Amino acid sequence: MGGIMAGSAGADHGSGADLPLRFPYGRPEFLGLSPDEVECSADHIARPILILSKDTRRLPWTTGYAEVINAGKSTHNEDQASCEVLFVKKKAGGSNSTPNKNSTKRRSSLPNGEGLQLKDNSDTDGINLYYWSLFDGHAGSGAAVVASKLLQHHILEQLQEIVDILRNTAVLPPTCLGEEPDNPSTNSRTLTRAASLRGGVGAPGSPSTPPTRFFTEKKIPHECLVIGAIESAFKEMDLQIERERTVYNISGGCTALVVVYLLGKLYVANAGDSRAIIIRNGEVIPMSSEFTPETERQRLQYLAYMQPHLLGNEFTHLEFPRRVQRKEVGKRMLYRDFNMTGWAYKTIEEDDLKFPLIYGEGKKARVMATIGVTRGLGDHDLKVHDSNIYIKPFLSSSPEVRVYDLLQYEHGPDDVLILATDGLWDVLLNEEVAEAVTNFLPNCDPDDPHRYTLAAQDLVMRARGVLKDRGWRISNDRLGSGDDISVYVIPLIHGNKQS
Repeated sequence: MGGIMAGSAGADHGSGADLPLRFPYGRPEFLGLSPDEVECSADHIARPILILSKDTRRLPWTTGYAEVINAGKSTHNEDQASCEVLFVKKKAGGSNSTPNKNSTKRRSSLPNGEGLQLKDNSDTDGINLYYWSLFDGHAGSGAAVVASKLLQHHILEQLQEIVDILRNTAVLPPTCLGEEPDNPSTNSRTLTRAASLRGGVGAPGSPSTPPTRFFTEKKIPHECLVIGAIESAFKEMDLQIERERTVYNISGGCTALVVVYLLGKLYVANAGDSRAIIIRNGEVIPMSSEFTPETERQRLQYLAYMQPHLLGNEFTHLEFPRRVQRKEVGKRMLYRDFNMTGWAYKTIEEDDLKFPLIYGEGKKARVMATIGVTRGLGDHDLKVHDSNIYIKPFLSSSPEVRVYDLLQYEHGPDDVLILATDGLWDVLLNEEVAEAVTNFLPNCDPDDPHRYTLAAQDLVMRARGVLKDRGWRISNDRLGSGDDISVYVIPLIHGNKQS
């Protein structure tokens, strides 16, 4: 991913180096690697591609997975992944009770999966949930490791609060919990907007006075509750990392790409620059968008405009085509503010000589010359190099969540959801990935559940390339990815069967 600019802020992330780790470093548990195998996977020269073993029961839906370490930019593979099958059950004692360990039946896909059947699956007071995630760390693997272990539990906690509502799809979610639904026949009077807001006609408190209410009430669909639960879980995960960084060494930050399958729908949540696409009948359906300094320019500029103290009197929130020089004070130059998508001219002032909030372009764009992604988890200690200016206020933990209804379409065995960190997307276009998958899968045995893992391996190999005299090279002698690469290939036909 964009990551930290070399030499700019790495030391600021090391403030907790003397503290114990929250979780030890490792590779995804579902790979079932021994410590020796984990050590061998860290060979930055050979860069072996790790794949799921022949025991495809370790992951649901015969999901395929493959990964490879970077070409030497960091000691560890800073990508992390997790995948689980869970059972969301109402919290014991109601929605306001304390979480009960027995209230959630968990069937992890992790080691030694004896199939993927959930115990107590026949319970009528819960919902099955499928979970896949990728985390791309920077300035250390600490935040990515923690998020891979804990984010799913935050999602579960949020969903436990609303499981009864989600199961009752025939009735829209209540606006206020604990209230009986309105009976339209009890008050059929038509009120003007002004009358409805002030309580209608009649003396206050008189029998003829209808209850005060808004003119209309929004109808909130069930999927919006799931989206809200996922968004809240990301926030809680980020807050937990912030709290625990004083007790544990949780290095750096990470992007997060999560897929939740619930009640026939896929919820794809992305905070960062990893990417998800659906390939259906050979066509590409984007399921995420990247959050970078360029794509979020206006949000970042607006925050800096509203809270200029965050810039430490060293940066300007305005954007110019290039760095302004002192000799240009008093002249007119092109610029862009937070409220603009186009460009205009302004007279250059002394303040415009400050370093730009967003510097560089493309993959080299950085917020305050420090970090190349604008959403994710962690980074609470990250500062601009040699300063006390914190970057975190500009980095959001809020994900974008997109929904795909599996029940709307019939899917074939070659229709898949691809999740991958930016090590793949930096060198391969969506269309190249789709072409590779649609050419690869038909050549596999359709009854071989390992075919999706082989497809994931093929994608990682295409992006990594082959080591030559001039570095790692891919097709047409293009430069291959020197980054960590992690890829899921999730067959959608299994989702149809679950539905």
